[in-house]
Amino acid sequence: MPTTKPALEAASLTIAQLLHASAWFPLIDAAAGERVRDEMREVDVPAGAALCRRGDTPTHWYGTLEGLLKWSITSSDGHSVTLGGLSVGSWFGEGTLLRALPRSADIIALRPSRVARLPLETFEWLHRTQRGFDHFLLQQINERLHWFMGSYAAHRLLDADSQVARALAGLFHPWLHPGSEPHLQTSQEEIANLSGVSRQRCNAALNRLREAGFLRIEYGGITVVDLEGLRRFIE
Repeated sequence: MPTTKPALEAASLTIAQLLHASAWFPLIDAAAGERVRDEMREVDVPAGAALCRRGDTPTHWYGTLEGLLKWSITSSDGHSVTLGGLSVGSWFGEGTLLRALPRSADIIALRPSRVARLPLETFEWLHRTQRGFDHFLLQQINERLHWFMGSYAAHRLLDADSQVARALAGLFHPWLHPGSEPHLQTSQEEIANLSGVSRQRCNAALNRLREAGFLRIEYGGITVVDLEGLRRFIE
């Protein structure tokens, strides 16, 4: 089972570049790789639009080529809970496909995004026939479960500063977010969305994290200058 992933070098990828940098693609045989390349397609998702909605019948597995999306659930009265972000290089949607049930969350673009889609039939075929792909799915699901458990605890136990720090550190998860670079081209509003706090509380928390030496707030984004310190802060 793979334990590391090749580094992604760009904030905008083609499908070929995404596949080349993904941990699972080198593990499948040549015929399977050719089928994946032939059947994968790209879709644009405007800012604020949904790639898929809660209750939809799942039809694809996804990989992020460009932009930033959030995984969230919105109640009937308009209250929303953000489960996490999906940045360049992230693969997602496997849990819903394996469960063969309607989607339990929305996937919303926080900025104009591009996403690669692999048809359900091809995903299921890889799952049945490619041992390396199956190993990848097992580790992917395990990493995501561990992250969700931490997120649940964070929202029950941590203050706003720690929640914002955890959202930022999460964008550097080596398995779930392999495409992140020290400079995140993200707005404070997007960080607020991902951390599940108000924009005002997020801005105040970011300033305190900046004063602590973990990051720089710059025009057009945030640069994390002490990732290990940020991770220790939330432990």
